[in-house]
Amino acid sequence: MTIEMKHFSLIIIALLFSTTVFAQNNIETDFTQTKVMKVSGKTTEKAGHIIFDGNDHLTMTYTEPEGEYFIIEGNMVKINMDGKKAELDANKVKMVGLQRSTLLNCLKDNWEQAATDNNAELTITEEKGIKTVSIVANGKVPKGGYKSVVLTYRLSDGKMTKMVLEEAIGAINTYNIE
Repeated sequence: MTIEMKHFSLIIIALLFSTTVFAQNNIETDFTQTKVMKVSGKTTEKAGHIIFDGNDHLTMTYTEPEGEYFIIEGNMVKINMDGKKAELDANKVKMVGLQRSTLLNCLKDNWEQAATDNNAELTITEEKGIKTVSIVANGKVPKGGYKSVVLTYRLSDGKMTKMVLEEAIGAINTYNIE
């Protein structure tokens, strides 16, 4: 997996946290991100701000580290992470297309499509004021897909508060909404 794809995965998690169960048209919120490499145990932390227009335009700018960004503009995905820049066409790069689709479907509360795209099973539970949406892969994970995506929402207002994304390469990304 390329560096661009690894960073794209991290951004997807952060964006997924900013949505609500009630499918908001527009989202604007701050986030924190923690990435843990399963094999080495190495942990990195980042923070930033997300703006989503409810369709296919998403901007994620990092305040820590300052200057990094992740942008979806239609089918184009623009990344500036860890000193690496890329502009990728989701129609031409299959892994980017899958991750873009998963992210946008989760932001729009279209969990069924995200599960289908990732060859995964969808489970939704509600307990003690919390709604948990779990998308867990069945067997082989598609290239660029996720082993699991877990979204946590408050039932009182439908706001997503946490998202955990496990990449096929073993990185676990946790996004919290502030």
